[in-house]
Amino acid sequence: MTEQFKALGKKVRKPSKKSLETFAKPADVTRVTMESEEVTSLCPVTGQPDWDKVSIHYSPNKLCLESKSLKLYLWSFRQKGTFCENLANSILGDLLDVLDPLDCTVVVEQRPRGGVKIVATAHYWEGDRDAR
Repeated sequence: MTEQFKALGKKVRKPSKKSLETFAKPADVTRVTMESEEVTSLCPVTGQPDWDKVSIHYSPNKLCLESKSLKLYLWSFRQKGTFCENLANSILGDLLDVLDPLDCTVVVEQRPRGGVKIVATAHYWEGDRDAR
């Protein structure tokens, strides 16, 4: 089966908020971890930049996340004003929409600004499915 990706293998010069792409989960893959230490966003109050490490951990149901589309998606937050906690929750929600995983955890670690480091965790597991 040949996958048809919109971004992979092509020149892309802008972020893409709603183009998270997936591919069929390989049979023996039970856990996937993806991390980026190059995520930036803006403080929604001051407009100052925030630098974040984003860690995504999920147990795929039928689909896995394609990494280039994730990079472009994370880039889309660069000019967006959002609190660290909202960023973790927003990423989790978008991942749930495209992956329908068995479980998923998103951890956003915001580098210290003004001496304060923030770590926000948003989590979903299959038992939450009815509440979703």
